[in-house]
Order: sequence, then structure tokens, then C-alpha cells
Amino acid sequence: MAVVLSAALVALSGRYGFHRDELYFLLAGRHPAWGYVDQPPLTPLLARAGAAVFGASPTGVRVVPALLSACSVVLTALLARELGAGRGGQIFAAGCCACSGYVLAIGHLLSTSTFDLTAELGVLLLTLRLLRTRDSRWWPALGAVIGMTLLNKQLVLSLLLALLAGLLAARPGQETTRRLRPGKARLLLGPLLALLLALPICAPTLWWQATHGWPELKVARVLSHVDGVSGRLLFLPLQLLQFSPVLVPVAIVGLRRLLCDDELRWARPVGLAYPVLCVLVLLGGGKPYYPLPLLLAVTAAGCEPVVHRARRSWRTLTPRLLLAAATSALAALPVLPVSAVAVTDAVDIDQGEQVGWPRFTRATAVAWTTIPTAQRAHAALLTSNYGEAGALAHYGPAYGLPTAYSGHMSLYDWGPPPDSDDGPVLLVEQADGQHRLEQPFSDCRTVKRIDNGLGIDNQEQHTEVVLCTGAHRPWSVLWPSLRQY
Repeated sequence: MAVVLSAALVALSGRYGFHRDELYFLLAGRHPAWGYVDQPPLTPLLARAGAAVFGASPTGVRVVPALLSACSVVLTALLARELGAGRGGQIFAAGCCACSGYVLAIGHLLSTSTFDLTAELGVLLLTLRLLRTRDSRWWPALGAVIGMTLLNKQLVLSLLLALLAGLLAARPGQETTRRLRPGKARLLLGPLLALLLALPICAPTLWWQATHGWPELKVARVLSHVDGVSGRLLFLPLQLLQFSPVLVPVAIVGLRRLLCDDELRWARPVGLAYPVLCVLVLLGGGKPYYPLPLLLAVTAAGCEPVVHRARRSWRTLTPRLLLAAATSALAALPVLPVSAVAVTDAVDIDQGEQVGWPRFTRATAVAWTTIPTAQRAHAALLTSNYGEAGALAHYGPAYGLPTAYSGHMSLYDWGPPPDSDDGPVLLVEQADGQHRLEQPFSDCRTVKRIDNGLGIDNQEQHTEVVLCTGAHRPWSVLWPSLRQY
């Protein structure tokens, strides 16, 4: 199942084009650092490595997420085995993972969630192994995996906090209590050893965040404000929709088993951790998909009972997996013609963000030629977001475009243009009607409007390319006012 999934993901990887985030990761990979304002360094490094090894194309960049998704399938099967599943339950768990819309979506695109899913499943597997065996030899491995996960995202800290809350809330049985009494010192030594292994791995990126004022927290607050109250009200429905409504009954069986089955009393902290994590993410204004790695582990717990009730007959389970795969693929993968993206974009906006970037670049290049040739050496190109800057960095050199600057996210740290670029300024400005990007510049006029030619209402559709005669102040003075998250 892992091989089939990864092969399907690679086969479909070049159907549309780059996602705006992938173009940003490729650009960030050219500016290696221990951290960025919106993420740790691992995903940009994976983008750079994928492009170097497999080619700077959508397929080349997406080989890595396809392989990571295959690992996630195997880890989900191992989680089911840890929770008592036999061969059939393990196969069904692998199938549930491979058919989940969330797994397909992040396996198709390179994102910070891609590595995060695999790493958090690894954390959960090692946690279950520790809970079941009480073997302290697993603590170093857990610490190393946590350290690697923190190089990609800090979300694992919420997962660990939820697991700790689940451990404290679960009432240990008499046998468990008896086993813990003689080994309290060793019980404390294990987490300390894990911490000592995790810290050296993630210390550089934590130090970067600390010395830069913890910008990731600022970005998180901005994203939480953008989602607003409606995002919190739709938190659970969107989470289950992204996971796969067809697989939700299996997850419910798994949650009930973890909370009520005496045979899995030792694993009860994992079951309790899921609602705790949902509450933590809600309070923090996080995305609905943040708890989905833990939900996959909960689903793995339900696979053995579901297979047993089906009397080990796949005539009822196979159609369920096929239905889940079909609905998830339609929502998350580029299986439809590009002309149909306007329909699927209503379900998954990431589909539309993979369309139109070469056309966007060509339109910007046409607008650039409206600047008199003699003035282009001192002209500047400024974009409103990292997706635009990433696209122009990737496709722009073929059209003779200069370096594109932006105050968005970490691109702010790679600017500003030199003060010697005191000529015309070409702005790529999203069509929100507010023209905020034009305010520091003189005599601005629209010279081009972006049209992807497919009627897809993505973020760049109807973007305006605006030509201004110059800036009111030197770039070095103006730049701090252009910072945006």
C-alpha cells in the first residue's frame, strides 16, 4: 500500500503546477538559515534537496512528500500492531491512512505538514511502545524524533502537552502502579535523557527564534485573527472532512476502544490526548488539521475491531476504502482536467493555487517591458506576497526579470532593494481594492491585470501589475514600513 500510494502521488505530481508555498520553499532554500519568521528550516531544505536530486520541477520537488507519505502508511500499520491488531487490522490501518484526504493532500504537495505527519506518527509509535513495555531504552529514540520534528514545526509541543495531560488524567491500574513504584528514579531519568537528546538537535532553530523575537508566534496570531470565530465554529467539521467522512466511523470505534477497553488501559493517555489536543488547538487559534496525526493513531486503534466485526471478509471493507480513496482523490489530487479546478477549488483551495504561475510570470514580464530600457537598470520589482516572489524567482530569469523583492514573511529579511534602485517601481499587487502597496510610491498606474485564462478564482486572479515612477524615500528608510506577516 505504501508503494502504491507513493507511485500514484509521483505519477500525478506534475498534472497542474507548483503550489505557491512550494515556490516560497524553493526560494527560502536559497537563503539557508536556522529559522524563518513563519517556520523552522527543515521544509525549505527538503525543497532544495528535492530540486537538486530530482529536478526543479513540481515532480522533482514532490518526490520527497510522496516518500514521506509512504512512511506514514507504514507507521500507521505499526501503530495498529502496537495496539493489538493482527495482520488484517494492520492492512486495514495502512489502507485508512493511504485513503485519507489529508494524507493524499500533503503527500501531493510539499508542505511543513508533510514531514510533520510522519514525525508525529513516529512520536506516537514510540510513546505507545513506552507505555506498553515501560522499557526505558525507547526514551533516546523518542527524544531524537522530537528534536527532528522541532526542526520542522513546533506543533509537536502541543501534542506532547496533550499526551502529558492524558497521562495525568488516566487512572493507572493496580498492576501499572505496582510496576512504577520501584522505578521512579528511572522513570524520571528517561524523560531527562530524551530532553538532553532533543535539545541539541533543535537548539539552533529555537535560538534563532528567540534572538529574532519569536516571530512564529506573531505569524500564528495573524493567522488566528484571519480565521476568526467562523474558523473555530467549523473546526471539527472541517477536520473530519479533511480526514475523510468515510473513515470517521473507524475513528469513533478507535476512540471508544482507547477510552473504554480494559485491555488497552495502558494506551488510554493517547485516547484522552485527542480531545485535549483539539481544545489546545482551538484555544490557540490553530488550523483544523493540526490534530490529524493523532486522529490517525486513534483510527489505527479502531481497525482491529472493525476487521473482526467484518469477520475478516474484505467484501465490506474494500468498498469502504475505495470510496474513501475516490472521494479523497477528487478533493485533494489533480485527477480532473485543469479546466475543472474551478469546481474542486470550492472544496480545497490548494488545488487552485497550483494553476497559472507561468502565465502570471509572462504577464509580469510584459509589464516590465513598459519601463523604458534606459531606466530598467535602476528599476525595482516588488510583490505583495511570497508566492508571487517565489514564482518570479523560479520562472522570471527566462523572461529577463530582475530579482523580485517583498516585505512578506521572511522575504522582508532578504531585502530591501539597494538604494541605487531609485528609478521606476513595478508593483505586483493583489486586487483587494485597497492599493496599500502603492502608498509609498508616486504616480502609480495599472499596466497589466493577471488572468489565469481558466476562470479560477485563486489568490492571484485579477492581480494588478502597477507601474510607479519612484519611491518617496530611499529603500533603506522605506523598508520597515513594508513588513507584513
